[in-house]
Amino acid sequence: MGTAYVLDHYYLGITAIVTVAYQLLFFAIAFTFKFDKLTDLAGGSNFAVLAILTLALSGHHHARQLVASLFLIAWAIRLSGFLFFRILRTGSDDRFDDKRDRFFPFLGFWVAQMVWVWAVSLPVTVLNSPAVTAYPQHDFGTGRDIAGVVLFAIGFVMESVSDVQKYRFRQAHDGSAVCDKGFFYVSRHPNYFGEILIQFSIYMIAVSSAADGYVGGQAYKALYATILGPFLLTVLLMFVSGLPLSERPKAKSRYEKGNNWEGYKRWLDRTSVLIPFPPQLYERVPVFLKRTVFLELPMYVFDPAKHSDVKHPKGANENRHDSQDRATTRNRQSGEESLV
Repeated sequence: MGTAYVLDHYYLGITAIVTVAYQLLFFAIAFTFKFDKLTDLAGGSNFAVLAILTLALSGHHHARQLVASLFLIAWAIRLSGFLFFRILRTGSDDRFDDKRDRFFPFLGFWVAQMVWVWAVSLPVTVLNSPAVTAYPQHDFGTGRDIAGVVLFAIGFVMESVSDVQKYRFRQAHDGSAVCDKGFFYVSRHPNYFGEILIQFSIYMIAVSSAADGYVGGQAYKALYATILGPFLLTVLLMFVSGLPLSERPKAKSRYEKGNNWEGYKRWLDRTSVLIPFPPQLYERVPVFLKRTVFLELPMYVFDPAKHSDVKHPKGANENRHDSQDRATTRNRQSGEESLV
């Protein structure tokens, strides 16, 4: 089978068109029927569609192309399958409570999902493109290739296992319990850390031909430029839709509702926000190193004095009333004893 040239030599145009069409189709269904169950399925499966499409159009099924493409497909199927299963059990996605009935805000989410899918797929898209396959490929198995395989395996295990651990924990415990078991013992977000590892591992494999001098010209630059994919995913998780929506808001809710705040705060103090690290050591790490090396940025940290909307959270009020009642009882008993 020969290489198919479609719109451009990097398959950027055809993958963009397919992504937009694919997402708009699912958006039309979701908006028409006010249906949340297809949202994450549409996002995850889109990655597999692009990998299969570009691999089929390529006509050159070199080992490096196959490995990188299959890694992306495996990750996409696992992620979309798990999220689809979870939404079937929960019934709805609270992210869309204020958007589900509003056309443009709801469409905005789907447009962002289009950009996410297209950009994160870039390493595989460009690797499978005619601009790269026109160059002779060296054998798979270089140090960079092996490092990519190892990192993918670590990331895939961390993300998939931690998703299951969190799901099972929530099924077995009430909302006051703190999930500090399994991978959550060493990281507050092991699934995000695993996902970042996965995308950078695929990039390492994809860029191997350029790094080892087998691909030159504009294709060389294009392969290196695909770092935009894993970089964008990391930025989204760290600054947009991942940690910012989880860290401070959840701590704030725990504190103000008196929902086992002390236990939750202890977990925050002892557990790295992203990079796995032993909690016995992490709680002794200086704040400066936590902010720099371990990426626990100030935007994630909840300070009750600065960020709480209530002066006396429920838990604190209950504790204070209990203390007052105990003090009153002791005073009453002391008075009775003195009378006697």
